[in-house]
Amino acid sequence: MTDSILVLGAGGHGKVVADCAMRCGLVVAGFVDDSARPGVHVLGIPVIGPMAELPRLRAAAGGVMVAIGDGAKRVDLIDLSREIGFRTPTIIDPSATVSRFATVDDGTVVLAQAAVNAGAQLGLGVIVNTGATVDHDCIVGDGAHLSPGAHLAGSVRIGRFSWIGIGSSVKQGTAIGSNAVIGAGAAVVADVGDGVTVVGVPARPRKRRT
Repeated sequence: MTDSILVLGAGGHGKVVADCAMRCGLVVAGFVDDSARPGVHVLGIPVIGPMAELPRLRAAAGGVMVAIGDGAKRVDLIDLSREIGFRTPTIIDPSATVSRFATVDDGTVVLAQAAVNAGAQLGLGVIVNTGATVDHDCIVGDGAHLSPGAHLAGSVRIGRFSWIGIGSSVKQGTAIGSNAVIGAGAAVVADVGDGVTVVGVPARPRKRRT
């Protein structure tokens, strides 16, 4: 079934990704998840095994979409899936808008009502969640997550594995490092370093991630 995909992760985000994939006309052959018992159905789709069984499950589908929240683990699973021989497609919801002048790497998902504008670059395994926007010439690193309703103005840079919280906004030209966290509703008007969490309006540092 080379035209089918497996969704890795059967939690809430996995449901959203599977639904998006089906809206795009893809066949979801099953979920792969370490927590859910095989045989359980999610959205009417069976959980067919844990992550450790991915090599065996290669015969079930040609592609994989990794749908877990942790950015570093997401990228690791994309790399592992490629080594096994799976495709790792990009999935763009039919209601999303992605400029033909933007670049989007493998394993990235752009969900409903999101927008990615001209000159933007999305890395490997990025999540652009519901209603999030990425304006012109932004660079979003591998494994980063833009939560629902997050907005990046033009020429923003986001490092690998950073989390941009729900409803937050980032001023044009701002640089956010790797493994940073932008709190829900924050307004980022200055650069944010690696591993730093910022919250509030305007956003101010809270703590460092280790």
